[in-house]
Amino acid sequence: MEPRTQDIARQSAIIASATFMLIAAAVGSGAFGGTSVSELQDGALSAQGSYLAPAGPAFSIWTLIYMGLIAYTVWQALPAQRADERQRAVGGWIAASMILNGLWLVTAQFLSLPLTVLVIALLLATLARVVVILGRRRARTWPERIVVDGANGLHFGWVTIATVANTAAWFTQIAPSSWEDQAEIWAVAALAVVLVIGIASALVTRRLAPALATAWGLSWLAVGRLTGEPESTVVAIAGIIVAAALVAAGIVGGLRRHRESQSDGIRVTASV
Repeated sequence: MEPRTQDIARQSAIIASATFMLIAAAVGSGAFGGTSVSELQDGALSAQGSYLAPAGPAFSIWTLIYMGLIAYTVWQALPAQRADERQRAVGGWIAASMILNGLWLVTAQFLSLPLTVLVIALLLATLARVVVILGRRRARTWPERIVVDGANGLHFGWVTIATVANTAAWFTQIAPSSWEDQAEIWAVAALAVVLVIGIASALVTRRLAPALATAWGLSWLAVGRLTGEPESTVVAIAGIIVAAALVAAGIVGGLRRHRESQSDGIRVTASV
């Protein structure tokens, strides 16, 4: 396909979005002297903010996600990707996801907790759209699989559990004190919803990266409930079960996708 003016605009927009995301991440995380995320919103976003908050080490996955998105930004800016139809379809959505990523941190730092829930819900919906679009065409090379499908898959999977934790933190702040006795029940119910959505996503998209990222967050959620406050063995066990189920579903989906790729390759060879 021949490059168009819109292609250069798309590549430039993605670079600008990635730059905004990184600057917002630095500002929102308190790198320039502001408050750290764990202390924002009266501690609602900390590892102790709710029964569904992962333990602190879980958030180290952001380093991998940011590295993947930076690599994607560089890769998609290459002339060879300028007229790529897959990038034409998904590039704008990925740019939007990076803007929303940075906007969440700015919102958490300077605005209100309900607005963080709104922003992260929009981010999750945008990333879901990215994953759907990527599923329509297969990556052509291993670098593309890693920096496009892999990086955005991890982003989607992590934001899935982050949305649950963010929403739970908000509900914990606004719920009447009389609901406290049922908090564990609601937490397990929320994890059941994550289980259903996660398995459906893994089997439909047939991608392992989202399942791994969500399972990573759930595993650290379990650690948090076993070793920190609020303590809950029930929620921890539920988190471990859901994490294991999602990884299994991701593996099954990935194997199905691999078999389909092999079958398509055999058909092409036979037709030639």
